[in-house]
Amino acid sequence: MADKRLLIVAHAPSANTRALKEAVVGAARDCETDSLDVTAVPPLDAGPDDVLAAQAVILGTTENLGYMSGALKDFFDRSYYPCLEKTQGLPYCLYIRAGHDGTGTRRAVESITTGLRWRAVQPPLVFKGAWQDSFLDEARDLGAAMAAGLDAGIF
Repeated sequence: MADKRLLIVAHAPSANTRALKEAVVGAARDCETDSLDVTAVPPLDAGPDDVLAAQAVILGTTENLGYMSGALKDFFDRSYYPCLEKTQGLPYCLYIRAGHDGTGTRRAVESITTGLRWRAVQPPLVFKGAWQDSFLDEARDLGAAMAAGLDAGIF
């Protein structure tokens, strides 16, 4: 039984965002070991129990009117207080599919994760503007790095 869990909570309402999520999840699962379990849960299905069972989290969201997706905000609304005192220092990273610049989305997520006292292990990855196939390579790198880092005890 794995003693470390990487939780991936990603909103993926379109073909492109589903491809990003699948790239992150697939690369992370390629790094699974006997000690590491990778769990992907849509934000509307994820909750505090998922976070409390995780040792690291990858968050994925779309940029919606300069803010995070309503689904990810709902996840935070339901998880914030049950996790507040129990997940301080939790390593996390964020990726954003942004039609514009992702600034407001980044700020909103970072405001919540700062309140939770989670620890960003890398700057947010923002996929800006028109779709580029290179986004998938970067998403795979993110998933693999988080899984490998958690498994190796780096964070």
